[in-house]
Amino acid sequence: MLWEKQYQLLAQVLADKGIDIERVKDKLKKQVIELPSWAVGNSGTRYGTFREEGAAITVWDRIDDCAEIQRVVGICPVMATHVLWDVTEDGKYEPVREYAAEKGLRIGTVHPNTFMGQQFKFGSICNPFADVRRSTIEHFKDCVRIARELGSKTLGVWLADGTNYPGQDKLRERKHRLFAGLKELYDAMDADMTLLLEYKPFEPAFYTTDVMDWGMSYLMCTKMGDRAKVLVDLGHHLLGVNVEQIIAVLLDEGKMGGFHFNNHKYADDDLMVGSIDPYGLFLIFDQIIEAEEDNVDVDIVYMLDQSHNIEPSIEGIIQSVMNVQKAYARALLVDRRKLQEARQNGDVILANRTLMEAFEIDVNPLLNQVRVEMGIEPDPLLNYRRSGYAEKIARERKNKGANTLGG
Repeated sequence: MLWEKQYQLLAQVLADKGIDIERVKDKLKKQVIELPSWAVGNSGTRYGTFREEGAAITVWDRIDDCAEIQRVVGICPVMATHVLWDVTEDGKYEPVREYAAEKGLRIGTVHPNTFMGQQFKFGSICNPFADVRRSTIEHFKDCVRIARELGSKTLGVWLADGTNYPGQDKLRERKHRLFAGLKELYDAMDADMTLLLEYKPFEPAFYTTDVMDWGMSYLMCTKMGDRAKVLVDLGHHLLGVNVEQIIAVLLDEGKMGGFHFNNHKYADDDLMVGSIDPYGLFLIFDQIIEAEEDNVDVDIVYMLDQSHNIEPSIEGIIQSVMNVQKAYARALLVDRRKLQEARQNGDVILANRTLMEAFEIDVNPLLNQVRVEMGIEPDPLLNYRRSGYAEKIARERKNKGANTLGG
């Protein structure tokens, strides 16, 4: 095949640069991305939902779909869960863990509920009403038990808490409530568990958001302790924010905990990762790899978090995984020796050009080779389309009823 010849040529070029392609392939094979269970069901916006034939309805459907994605991509053996959605009808979690294991998956990050329910009208742990704060904290503690049942070591927290109008609440007091609630969750966790705190500049709150940026997340995590780290959602930034600089700072401070991979053009985070800004995604991985080579701890949870509103969900996830693989592969192919020499010589043009050269490499032949060596077909999307899985689930789930997660 043509790609096989292209791979051999690339291997020779990299060898001439002193880049060990076997080491690169090994890292690509060990890459792990968590699949969000909620992304394979119907989801939408506040304006409506476009339902998809065969969309997952039950937790068992979601596990089946994630297992199918793993079959074709090979680097997604972990499924992230939400405690409201990924549970049996009689409120049990262990059967979910067991069924996932049967399908070759393990359970990853567990997400508590802090936004679905009328009680959260004014927030969860930042709510001005003490009874809502207390019930949320009790739910947090129960989520530690749920994480144990699911075999998870990570709790991911996103708070919709905020205010819509000046004067609505006392802002400093909301900060105190925020820390008090998070600290109770942190103290309830097992010693080998990690708390990941997400941030978002706005929406659904439009005047203030209680965890509004990476600085607030970093502050709360630092106050809690070593096992609390920042979760960076790529779509949760205002236009023009330099996300890779944020990553560099968090890595250097030992507080880079995880990612929610997605993309956005203007706001929010519902687009496939790498569909808008593939260069930005590459630059993020460049910072991670550079830190790793400087012996900085890069124990990071990588997770997709997307809402597939018009594209087929499973295909959108597969495409996203492939985009992440491309960005990671290109970052692994940066000529670090050449880049360092350019920096030492103050050669701004050559330093930038070195990064651009890596970004412009066609890494598809390399990724094809990696997949073949892993025992899967070179093109995951075509593999999925040829499998007949989409047609199968459309038939089987036709009369199950509709289900919408989020939106």
